Amino acid sequence: MLALTRLRTYLELVRFEHTLFALPFAYGGMLLAARGWPGWDTFAWVTVAMVGARTGAMALNRLIDRHIDAANPRTAGRHLPRGLVQPLEVLGLALAGLLLLGLAAFNLNPLTAQLLPVAVFFLVGYSYTKRFTWLCHFWLGLTVGAAAAGGWIAVTGAFEPALLALWAGTAFWLAGFDILYATQDYEFDRRNGIHSIPARFGIPAALRIAQVSHGLTFGFFLLTGALSGAGWVYYLGVLGVGAVLWYEHQLVKPHDLSKVDQAFFQANVAVSLGMLAFILLDTLI
Repeated sequence: MLALTRLRTYLELVRFEHTLFALPFAYGGMLLAARGWPGWDTFAWVTVAMVGARTGAMALNRLIDRHIDAANPRTAGRHLPRGLVQPLEVLGLALAGLLLLGLAAFNLNPLTAQLLPVAVFFLVGYSYTKRFTWLCHFWLGLTVGAAAAGGWIAVTGAFEPALLALWAGTAFWLAGFDILYATQDYEFDRRNGIHSIPARFGIPAALRIAQVSHGLTFGFFLLTGALSGAGWVYYLGVLGVGAVLWYEHQLVKPHDLSKVDQAFFQANVAVSLGMLAFILLDTLI
């Protein structure tokens, strides 16, 4: 019982439900690259890689940001500020996640193994970017977008134009909704020297930048379909994504940020799972 309680605590700490943002795109990249099912072995190792990357990145983020989180009223209730877990425990969890990522990378193909140090650099580096640049949202976008690229490379072992378009679309999608999320900390970030687009440019401008980012997402997803030879079902899915992104921006207004959490989680889980569903259907038809 104690072990199960501890496991639940660790899962809560790394916000494992947020895997629903990146994992579907890793699977989507895998399916698009294979134009169908890539085999259970590839599927299993891509899953292991994503679980490891997500666990390692979030645990490190919580560890590195624990003092900032403790000072921010919105995040002061997280596990490390409350003393529910110890820093060494979180460090161990992070290292275990990165080891899983490495194991998966070496069991997929030579290119995934060669790119492992780059992946770890971006995963670890994100938590420090908010200390010196408002471009931190785009760093996070590139990092999470690498999940889609990783799924593709896991199948082909090569870089291809469609992969780059999918990576870019995913990166701008993530950056856009991370900017929306950061509006919640506008006052705290400005007072404490935390870098973000809302803190640097103000909330109205930040919302416009998020809108432009999501417009680029829509365009890059269309380009991904053209470069990968996707069928009409894929494009139907992209139209659905465009509709959800439009709705997301109707929820958040400069004078009303009360629905940021709804826009952040519900709308973006719909984007990621929706894209996966339509890619899967497109590759089966």
